[in-house]
Amino acid sequence: MSRLILFNKPFDVLSQFTDAKSLTPRATLSDFIDVPGVYPAGRLDRDSEGLLLLTDDGRLQSRIADPRFKLPKTYLVQVEGAPDEAALAALRRGVNLKDGPTLPASVRRIDEPVLWPRNPPVRFRKTVADSWLELTISEGRNRQVRRMTAAVGHPTLRLVRWRIGQWTLEGLAPGEWKLDDGPHRAS
Repeated sequence: MSRLILFNKPFDVLSQFTDAKSLTPRATLSDFIDVPGVYPAGRLDRDSEGLLLLTDDGRLQSRIADPRFKLPKTYLVQVEGAPDEAALAALRRGVNLKDGPTLPASVRRIDEPVLWPRNPPVRFRKTVADSWLELTISEGRNRQVRRMTAAVGHPTLRLVRWRIGQWTLEGLAPGEWKLDDGPHRAS
């Protein structure tokens, strides 16, 4: 039976176990997870937070990370400004990015979620409002959600991946992880 770890990746942590490129040490997965033989199934940018799945099963890893399988990923996104219905409709249709059009996203405005404080906090500006979106995509391009919200005029301030397929961040504080005890088949 394969192992699957659900990890709440904190802000400013690399989605890898080593950091050979940096002259100054940066936090990596090895600072939080001491389980041999597991590897991330996908990535989450250093300046993003939330759910990262790790497994010791290469087929399952591919099934989770490969965009061909269209596994939905849901993000809680704090954006600059208040997107109007036209901006949300554009995200729902898919937006044109430099590397081509995105697939349609599911998106809705939400109240500010109850989350842990981010360290450092998101920059606050009295003159610029912000709002929250729940956005679900089934692709996995580099910095895709950030590029999508920017394309409709609302840059991302904070990005928290809340769900990947059936797995959710529910009950995990930043830096915490747990083994998923469900079946792990890479069909």
